[in-house]
Amino acid sequence: MGPVNWLAVVLAAALAVVLGVIWNGQPFQDGRSLSPRKSDRAGNYGLVCFVFLVSSVMLGHNFARIGAETLAAKPWLYFMQTGGVAIAFVLPAIWLTHVRYRAEPMRRAMDCLFWLVAYLAMGLVFWLLG
Repeated sequence: MGPVNWLAVVLAAALAVVLGVIWNGQPFQDGRSLSPRKSDRAGNYGLVCFVFLVSSVMLGHNFARIGAETLAAKPWLYFMQTGGVAIAFVLPAIWLTHVRYRAEPMRRAMDCLFWLVAYLAMGLVFWLLG
């Protein structure tokens, strides 16, 4: 196992958070309240940052396990790994949660698409800093 690229871990998580803010606006804003408290929003941003940091750490560890030599020879593995995790684990969880709460199909599709784009963007960061 090679070393984890911690700079790529932090920057990948940061890029995913920025994409989330651009894609969704304020993350996890409570739709029941017309003016959520600023402290709630700050906590929500913290939660989003934490979730993406945990995901990015896992991806960084995964790439370290694959090894720099293999990744240099097969750079598509960055996107296969990040996209694969999103498609196999994250998207089904998001989809099933939306089904449970009877979210409309377009909302389900847009949220799933966001997570796929976010994970592929994290793969891009790891590839660029690999």
